Amino acid sequence: VQLQASGGGLVQPGESLRLSCVASTPFMLNTMAWYRQAPGKQRALVAIRHILGTDYAESVKGRFTISRDGAKNWSLQMNSLKPEDTAVYYCNTNIRGEHFWGQGTQVTVSS
Repeated sequence: VQLQASGGGLVQPGESLRLSCVASTPFMLNTMAWYRQAPGKQRALVAIRHILGTDYAESVKGRFTISRDGAKNWSLQMNSLKPEDTAVYYCNTNIRGEHFWGQGTQVTVSS
């Protein structure tokens, strides 16, 4: 499975961005997720959508929303962005225990 992420950019604090991910196949996409990795930090889960619902990192609850936009598309709507949200964002799916990753898209929040 190949994933293609897009939508990153440079924004000011308080602004919004929408990240998108498209998979090469709609099959077995039971989980759809976004992770991020800030400089000097480990990659961490931001949001995940699975058959039981959605979960978010505490730091983004109420500001970010993960959505499934189609059979093989999902997105991350990011509102009220903060400088600490600056990171490379990766879309992810887990199929039978194997993780697949998009190429990463840079989000920079700075005044």
